[in-house]
Amino acid sequence: MAAKRKKGNGQELITALYCRLSQDDGLDGESNSIQNQKSMLLEYARRNGFTNTRFFVDDGISGTTFRRPGFQEMEEMIERGEIGTVIVKDLSRFGRNHITAGNYLEMVYPALGVRFIAIQESVDTLSGAGTELMPLQNIFNEWFAKETSKKVRAVFQMKARRGERTNYNVPFGYKRDAKNPNKWLIDPPAAKVVKRIYSLCFKGNGPEKIARILQNDKVLTPRAYYYQNGMSDTPGPENPYHWSCVTTSDILSNRVYTGCTVCFKMTTVSFKVHKKIVRPEDQWVIIPNTQEPIIDEDLWQRVQELRKHKRKVGPTGRSSLFSGLVYCPDCGSKLSFCAAKSLKPEQEFFRCSKYKSGRGQCTIHYIRDAALKQIVHEVVSELADFVRCYEPLFLHLVSKSYYAKKEQNGRALRQRLETDRKRLGELQELLPKLYEDYAFKRISEDFYDKMAVMYTTEQKDLLRRIAETEKRLSETANEKMDLRMLLTGLRKFTDVGELTPEIVNMLIKRIEVHNSERIDGHLKVKVDVYFTAVGLMDLPTEDEIQTLMAEMQQPQDKPQKPAASA
Repeated sequence: MAAKRKKGNGQELITALYCRLSQDDGLDGESNSIQNQKSMLLEYARRNGFTNTRFFVDDGISGTTFRRPGFQEMEEMIERGEIGTVIVKDLSRFGRNHITAGNYLEMVYPALGVRFIAIQESVDTLSGAGTELMPLQNIFNEWFAKETSKKVRAVFQMKARRGERTNYNVPFGYKRDAKNPNKWLIDPPAAKVVKRIYSLCFKGNGPEKIARILQNDKVLTPRAYYYQNGMSDTPGPENPYHWSCVTTSDILSNRVYTGCTVCFKMTTVSFKVHKKIVRPEDQWVIIPNTQEPIIDEDLWQRVQELRKHKRKVGPTGRSSLFSGLVYCPDCGSKLSFCAAKSLKPEQEFFRCSKYKSGRGQCTIHYIRDAALKQIVHEVVSELADFVRCYEPLFLHLVSKSYYAKKEQNGRALRQRLETDRKRLGELQELLPKLYEDYAFKRISEDFYDKMAVMYTTEQKDLLRRIAETEKRLSETANEKMDLRMLLTGLRKFTDVGELTPEIVNMLIKRIEVHNSERIDGHLKVKVDVYFTAVGLMDLPTEDEIQTLMAEMQQPQDKPQKPAASA
């Protein structure tokens, strides 16, 4: 029979009946259910004379963390001196982190005069029963949590390899199929907003500006959309049109809109530390064709490239069509767009960001924005005219160049891989011989240490480089060229006759401005325009066109031509 413990004011202390259930614990069946725990604890309290009982419950929370609402509420009451006894079904219900659990049960509770009882292990800190084995039991409970975590991860990895979903959160733009919860269907009104966000980005707008445009046009935010359409019970924000740049940025970077599922983007520090961290991209598992795409893969890739090259707006509020796309061919840096209130629009210019008034690491690479616009317009016009007149010849020319370059790159990668593997084999033979020389006193310890470090470092570098080369070789073998965006952009340019942010983003991947040269008494600047999908284009002369046309008439066993339909 339990003695009734009281506060200093004569009130009876509370007996805390603590219950916890995690999703993994639920796999054990009804024995660990919250209702079963409550029944067992109440029956134990009644039989042993514990009164003034109160339940503290954490349902669906792992025992590896002690940041649980029910547990923290109980601890606050213990610190205020309101609880005299804590009873749990078993030690694993209290927690599965042996260090923290041991600190509470062996240090904190005894110091505060709190009695602890674990029914199944017959632990009672008042009598000392079962306390000898309690630390070992806590270690076993933590080990069980660790093994369960491994099993859960293995199950998710197996699902990913089979092409099944491992993340059941449905992104904005899709909805769950009522007949099959694992199937996502396009939600037309939401998908329309997603497409608009990508279109606005493609036209040169950043996430913050896109958010302002959507807010001004009174477009519902995802939370507000779900609430107003009965898809969520959680009320939306006070202003249902208040888009944030974080939301638009997340939508722009979410690859699921291309019709795939991305698994294992996030992980935790460990099974005990649940802080989420982002995995390296090469560790992601991408499952293709898991739902109908909202955004074309080529458009998504192009948007990611554009977002890497942000177009900064200066103090004047003006920017260039080509900001973020212009590079120095000598040092590889971007050319800065320079505008000031003292400069007229036709005086605005680009210069190498590493020039710094002659004190930097590179030369100026100066070109006026107006001149660059004229040059690019001429280059694009020439290509658009050529494609309009000779589209089949253009596709033949690009295909021929592309596959020749692909084969050349593949050959170089295979040669590098063979060289690195050969050297790795040599090191695997040298290291044992080096140790043998040291063991038989043929070389000094200092020389052995120096060479061992050098060989081991080289070995690690080679293993890393071999893995990178194998990955790049696989990517080269599987990569395809898609000309649809380029051809669509050229046709749009032909229709409107001018460069717009959208057309520039469709057509141009990179512009390189060389240093000026004096030729025949005039300063001239060479500008290289690299187009999306095809890179730098040298258009053929009339004679070359005739030769190529004749070549096309001859039957050849060529690889399949790149996609060209717009």
